[in-house]
Formats: sequence, C-alpha cells, structure tokens
Amino acid sequence: MIVNLKNGVDKLLFGMKQKDVEALYGKADKQYKDEDGNVICLYNKQKLSLTFYEDEDFRLGYIICSHDEATILDRKVIGRNIEVVKNELPFKSWTKEDFDTTENHFNESNWLILQSEYDDIIRVEIGAIINDKDEFDWKFKS
Repeated sequence: MIVNLKNGVDKLLFGMKQKDVEALYGKADKQYKDEDGNVICLYNKQKLSLTFYEDEDFRLGYIICSHDEATILDRKVIGRNIEVVKNELPFKSWTKEDFDTTENHFNESNWLILQSEYDDIIRVEIGAIINDKDEFDWKFKS
C-alpha cells in the first residue's frame, strides 16, 4: 500500500469522485457525512478512510491509511518507531501536536501526518495539496 505523497494512496488519486473509487474497490464498507457535509467512506480490507469534500463537488481530498503494509518512499511505516521513521524520511520540518494518548507529526510541504501512540506509528494521513492560487491541485483528471 504505497503512500504517494501529494497524489494519493495505492491506486487512489486526489480529485477522484466516489464512482471512480468504487470502480477500483467496490462500495465502501461504511459511509457517513461529517459535520461539514463531507462524505467519509471506510474500506475495511484496505484500512482506508476517504474524505470527499462537499465544497469541492465531492472530490477525494483526504486519506487516512492504517494498512500494515503502508509505505512512504519505500519505507514501511505502520508499527515502527516515529523518530526512526522521521529520521529516515528526507523531510526535516515537522510540527508535533499532543493528544491524550497519541501524537500527530505534521509535515506541511507534503500535507502528511504520521500519528503515533506509544512511540509507534498507527496511521498515516495525507491531504490534497493547495497550490499557489489557493486552489486544490487535483491529480485525477476526469
């Protein structure tokens, strides 16, 4: 399960619509709307949570991945020590936010969050990049 920074995860590309994702993975195992009207689709086998933004014509704009085989730049990340992984990656700018039992390590240039618990990475979150015109840089061209 390759995390393609700035682009998507696995076969998914930012900018896809639900029908495009369903053509790849079938119907979601669970679907709901958040408080902003965005559609969230959960795929259990792939361990993916996909957010389709309501104010962007329901394009895929955010992906959370907890798959054991998730890799970033050919490095497995889930279950590994957060500091070791951060040191292996070429990004040096990280901000850290503490929650009760988890920490988010955010790299803004790649819109990447590595979430850790007990010093091990439990999930990867990536979002679509916003370009210089303050618009989403959609990778999927329909």
